[in-house]
Amino acid sequence: MNPIYFTVTGTNYYYGNEYFKPEIKLRLIKEPDNKADKEAIRVEIEGLGKVGYVANSPHSVIGDSYSAGRLYDKIGDSAEGKVLYVLPQGVLCTLVQGEEEKQEQGGKV
Repeated sequence: MNPIYFTVTGTNYYYGNEYFKPEIKLRLIKEPDNKADKEAIRVEIEGLGKVGYVANSPHSVIGDSYSAGRLYDKIGDSAEGKVLYVLPQGVLCTLVQGEEEKQEQGGKV
């Protein structure tokens, strides 16, 4: 399966970018009750909690990464990701395919 990239944005409203380093694991959690965005996906780091959101605007998505709207139907209620690059305009990450997801897609584990 091709990698799925996404951008974390809004970090300046929480702890900034200084806690993001390549390979750090992220937890993505859908927020269907979010009044500002029905496709909002919250991003958390263990020990810190909420650190931002998956970008959902053409102005905040970096490169070939998926917006929250494109990613929303590709994950369950939550998913895991990992940081690839920390850039001034956002944090570029990749979706981590877990064993359960691979089995659901018919892949071998």
